[in-house]
Amino acid sequence: MSTGLTRRSQPPIEVSEDELEALIGDRALARDDHLNAPGFVIRPDAVQDVLTDLRDEAGFDHLSCLTAQEYADRYESIYHMKKYADPTQEVSIVVPTSTDDPVSQSAEPVFRTADWHEREAFDLVGIDYEGHPDPRRILLPETWQGHPLSRGYDQEKPQVVTLTEHANPIQPDHHEAESDTMFLNIGPHHPATHGVLHIKTVLDGETVVDVDPDIGYLHRCEEQMCQNGTYRHQIMPYPDRWDYVSAGLLNEWAYARAAEDLADIDVPEYAQIIRTMGAELCRIASHMLALATFALDVYGDFTAVFQYGMRDREVIQDILEDLTGQRLMFNYFRLGGVAWDLPEPREEFVAKTRDFLDELPAKVDEYNALITGNEIFQVRCHDTGILEPEMAKEYGCTGPVARGSGIDYDLRRDDPYGYYENLEWDVVTEDGCDNYSRVLVRMQEVEESAKIIEQCLDLLEEWPEDEREVQANVPRTLKPDADTEVYRAVEGAKGELGIYMRSDGTDKPGRFKIRSPCFHNLSALEVMSEGEYIPDLIASLGSLDIVLGEVDR
Repeated sequence: MSTGLTRRSQPPIEVSEDELEALIGDRALARDDHLNAPGFVIRPDAVQDVLTDLRDEAGFDHLSCLTAQEYADRYESIYHMKKYADPTQEVSIVVPTSTDDPVSQSAEPVFRTADWHEREAFDLVGIDYEGHPDPRRILLPETWQGHPLSRGYDQEKPQVVTLTEHANPIQPDHHEAESDTMFLNIGPHHPATHGVLHIKTVLDGETVVDVDPDIGYLHRCEEQMCQNGTYRHQIMPYPDRWDYVSAGLLNEWAYARAAEDLADIDVPEYAQIIRTMGAELCRIASHMLALATFALDVYGDFTAVFQYGMRDREVIQDILEDLTGQRLMFNYFRLGGVAWDLPEPREEFVAKTRDFLDELPAKVDEYNALITGNEIFQVRCHDTGILEPEMAKEYGCTGPVARGSGIDYDLRRDDPYGYYENLEWDVVTEDGCDNYSRVLVRMQEVEESAKIIEQCLDLLEEWPEDEREVQANVPRTLKPDADTEVYRAVEGAKGELGIYMRSDGTDKPGRFKIRSPCFHNLSALEVMSEGEYIPDLIASLGSLDIVLGEVDR
């Protein structure tokens, strides 16, 4: 089938490895190539200069991820850089520091998304970043002793959180003589926080002047658990639990793509089609839930939109249960393919899925009538939660949040995987940059996902019976060469979901890093909310469609 993807009219100019090496110059200490990306080891005091040059001179405007890790003889920070205009152009900037004094220069003045990334690197690994504007822990309490992903961490050491004895939990208000500033806690158990989230908010009168999302209440050390599991069998069940509400197969694909690159595994074409179909069913389920909860956030509509959204999402969950055998924690992908073929009788499964697709246009029209045409909804969402394109890039935003700010970035098209490049569909963008635009993007993406699923069903029905290969021949034990490193990402329902892995020559990763789109998108809440009101803050938070299980990991 011919592709219907909209291509960019003027692709960005590709920068060669020699040109990158010349640009970095004597600030580079060595080369350290990773799979899919050239790597350069640089001095820890040259981080800002190098990243600025790569952004301004070579066009690497997307700091996709920061991975921190400890070796026997050094600490290391890896800045994974891409281009929003072409994410296939990648470069890894490796910053080593000594074990005695693990300090390197902060990248926050160059990319604001480095703020949260470097706080997490300090929190879990123990690297300090000189010049960081807010060098606090981000996932663990400030009183925590040690760094859980460091080599010398003592897991048996007791942790004591100091509390003031008999302290009054409701302290008296303190006002400055010439200020009406007030501190307001939102959460961590407020129903509008989409999970266990605490938002420290400062008001000047009724205007929001500062927002500080306090995360970590749901941190489960998922990266460490994956580092303790084998590539072949033990890691795949974990991704379902990151975004645990509806994006299971999308999460599984992120791990599968990275591991298959690391171990050089090819996936049969038939299995790629099944993966693509399942992933888009999960995307619709995720967007349905985002729409339902957002209507509840914005104007308290529980009786209509919320229940309609849950009703339609349940139909998808029924289909996914038929396909995978599970309703939420699917564990259906395998390295090299999927666990099994479509359920028998195959005709019934296809007919059930087509029935859902046939009914979907009328349901989308109904949602538009109830939500996007609702006057209260429009007043609450138009021109609130403004996130300009350049600021979205500063914070590393992706997915519907970025596309709602007019950023034409979708890994399914721009860094093709699965069967997407062989199908007809469009990338949806809106230029409003507000809460309303982000809703419109998700609504339209539901229709694009339906197009993809229908084409996959056509292919699966026509596929020759003797060529329905669901898995490649993968060795029982995988042991990639030591020090092989890879960063790979997929287009999750909420944005770029990436995985960095480093092999140490065993059947378990030496380092496993999860790049969460929700983590990046939530970090932009402050700039979206400043100068607005508390109801606008709640709407902006809902428009980000975060899941705290994926934020905290």
